[in-house]
Amino acid sequence: MSKYTIGIDLGGTTMTAGLVDEAYNLVGKVTWATRLPRPADDLEKALADLCRTVAKECKVDFSEVAYVGIGTPGSVNFTTGFVGYNTNFGYYDWNLGPDMETLLGCKVYVENDANAAAFGEYIAGGAKGYKDAVVITLGTGIGSGIILGGKILRGFNFAAGEMGHTVIVKGGRQCNCGRRGCWERYASSRALSEDAKEAMEQHPESLMWKLAGSLDRVNAKVPFDAMAAGDATAKAVVDNWIEYVACGIANVVNTFEPEVICIGGGVSNQGETLLAPVRTYVEQETKNITSGNVPAICACRLTNDAGVIGAAALADSI
Repeated sequence: MSKYTIGIDLGGTTMTAGLVDEAYNLVGKVTWATRLPRPADDLEKALADLCRTVAKECKVDFSEVAYVGIGTPGSVNFTTGFVGYNTNFGYYDWNLGPDMETLLGCKVYVENDANAAAFGEYIAGGAKGYKDAVVITLGTGIGSGIILGGKILRGFNFAAGEMGHTVIVKGGRQCNCGRRGCWERYASSRALSEDAKEAMEQHPESLMWKLAGSLDRVNAKVPFDAMAAGDATAKAVVDNWIEYVACGIANVVNTFEPEVICIGGGVSNQGETLLAPVRTYVEQETKNITSGNVPAICACRLTNDAGVIGAAALADSI
């Protein structure tokens, strides 16, 4: 029986393949530039070469690899390995799974990248040891993955778990998905940056100007740093943003009542400055609906390796 699997985290800028052992330990990984735009068949050949390269660098014969898992952006049919659309790559009706099986000569599983990363946290990260978990990534948008009873919730069209596109403000900010008022338009790290810029324009005395230097250099860390230094404007921005984060998480709790919710993305590095007020808000907002304890709310642990480890374990998510 093969001792290893390979997981690929396929992104628009880079693609990383990692060799993972039976205990979900990352033995080694290799990262290459994705080099978009390029034809789909050219990228597939590069992915196959990447898999063989990571096995070789780890001194493992590729015949010892049981299967390869790929986490990719886009609409993914997990059963067939077919990617309906991947707008960032410019690919539509992409037969990724079967094509890769032909190139590699082994079983290949394909999953949405947010689901793969969530499953990685579930089996080897912040959600390890829990039965039901939701993983939320606060980034440019809000990615999410839902694992119930050890299985990824995919939905009949394989598009379940898009919590970032649940509406929390009816008729609110325009979202790229076409709706208005989506959670990610208020609680993503990009939303925090946008809120900070707006506040800076209204408050030229804010310390955020000194920390960022200009509006173009504002990121989600700036308002947290300015708040820590005592800036009242930054504190108002962060407090308001955290309420939006917590509002969506309360909806997650009331919908799924998982045992744990893991929060990822660079902003999760704020630790208890973020997590403590979120827990307080969620407890207040769910106490009359949930009959027991509020789910554990913690930061993700695997950071950049979650997608690789989760993809390498996709056979266990079925």
